[in-house]
Amino acid sequence: MESSKPACHRSFLLLRNLFYVGITYALTASIIHLFQNGYIHDRLHPPSDLIAKPTPTPTLGVISRLRPESLVIPQDDFLGKRPHADTYANFTRLIEVCRGSLTGLEKMRNVYDCLKYLAGRESEYYFIPTTNVPSKLSKDYPEIDKAQKPNNSSIGPCPGPIIPYHTYWTGPATWRVEFFIKGYLHTQNLACSRLYLWLDTDAHPFAVPDMMRDPIFAKFLLLVERGDIILKEWKFPSRIPLPKSPENVEPRYIDATPDPVTGVTVIGDGVIREADGSEWVVLTPRQLTFLPVAVSDAVRFIVLHLWGGLYCDMDVLMLRDMRPILLPPEHAFAERWAVHTHPGDYNTAVMSLSANSSLSSYLLRGGVRMGINFHPRIIGRMAWKDGRNEEFAMFETGLFDPIWGEFNWGREGRCSIPCLRDYNAAFMGEVGYVKNSGEWESWDREQLKEILPREKREFVLRGLPRLEEREKYDISLDLYPPNNRTMANFFRGAYTYHIHNQWKKHPQPNSWLDVVMKAHDGFLAKKRKNPYGEMWEGFEVGRYERFMEFENF
Repeated sequence: MESSKPACHRSFLLLRNLFYVGITYALTASIIHLFQNGYIHDRLHPPSDLIAKPTPTPTLGVISRLRPESLVIPQDDFLGKRPHADTYANFTRLIEVCRGSLTGLEKMRNVYDCLKYLAGRESEYYFIPTTNVPSKLSKDYPEIDKAQKPNNSSIGPCPGPIIPYHTYWTGPATWRVEFFIKGYLHTQNLACSRLYLWLDTDAHPFAVPDMMRDPIFAKFLLLVERGDIILKEWKFPSRIPLPKSPENVEPRYIDATPDPVTGVTVIGDGVIREADGSEWVVLTPRQLTFLPVAVSDAVRFIVLHLWGGLYCDMDVLMLRDMRPILLPPEHAFAERWAVHTHPGDYNTAVMSLSANSSLSSYLLRGGVRMGINFHPRIIGRMAWKDGRNEEFAMFETGLFDPIWGEFNWGREGRCSIPCLRDYNAAFMGEVGYVKNSGEWESWDREQLKEILPREKREFVLRGLPRLEEREKYDISLDLYPPNNRTMANFFRGAYTYHIHNQWKKHPQPNSWLDVVMKAHDGFLAKKRKNPYGEMWEGFEVGRYERFMEFENF
């Protein structure tokens, strides 16, 4: 009996440790699934209001190609006239309306009111400066009223500074690359913008020529030729130029002495000064990292330091013209990390910096000093500790990621329109999900007028010679029937919507993302207007491919 006690004790310890390992594994798997898919999957008890059911096979009684696009007539030009090319956004106003006071953060969690303000009161936060007007800063800028419109061969001249937009990708194109590019074409002031697609050549040495031959990207080749899109090789640089800093800013500059042979001065933190006075951040081979997330975190800071402009992750959908928040001289910004209250908790999925500026140099050097660690919350805490976060505006999630607070159970006030409670919801078009989602709970205006009354929702494909050969569509048999969703009611007022990864997922027919895709295709086929009431000027761009798992021929 005495000898059995240690054995029992060891068995107990083994079972306890196995239990702890199981709990740790489950938590780790849930966290990974959360970041990859936008929701936590509970196999035993999935919350019905958050998690959609597995996609069933489309009903055999419905022919997918006969499905109407919508039950309502969409208002495509819902944003009105595009902001003037010289328009500035008042950062202070945007921050205070959607955040409240710096210490109280009284409005931070109320995304509904933030979006309502953004959508309806542009005149209060947009203005044209009376001095240093952007379009007057160079004699080479054409007059706004006389600027030539774009055509098949020319993007057209910009009556002011051209702003670079950047994104990063590795591997072949997918529908998500197409979605990002079409979102850019659908909303931005194209004559005054350039889209730089940075392709990882460290991982894929022939990334640029491969992309030029990619069947999905092929529909954009004429826009590469026209100048809208620029494919760039991303190779982690070993040297990054810096603006020369005043010696009174960096005391170490005073004590540093140049090497008598090379003339190079090693200042510290990877910074050197060449004999000609130029200063560089120098990375050693041991510092370089090629983990995809770490590379992506670093790319945005390095690219914006070198080029300036705007960086967006590829899983960001542009919904409005970004130029007014990129044009002001002091336009450095990122967004808040969810509803975290710390002033250093940034998210950099959407970020802007001025090229070769004091702030961009500081952030770049900080990331290098911390071992090429450019995670936004690490960089943000560093800036806060050093008192430089005031130079780096923090916009609230309502501007760029309007459901993040809802997803983190941090919302106050009414839910946004639509009321999506997780990142999977934008992909859902299944009839049962749409009916029970509660996405219109905050809608208190007149209902959208439907194209056909409910008792006549049967559509006939005409043109076949005999009546018996005509094919019919019956909405009651459709698993993904048309509905009343329109892009005009997809977080109106927000500048972007952040999908949050979910790279392998396809949007179901008549999901919110599918509604956006239809708007893109209609615009780029010259059949529909964009949100600013403009028609597409240029070559027609091919449509999205259909996702076969939802099709029934």
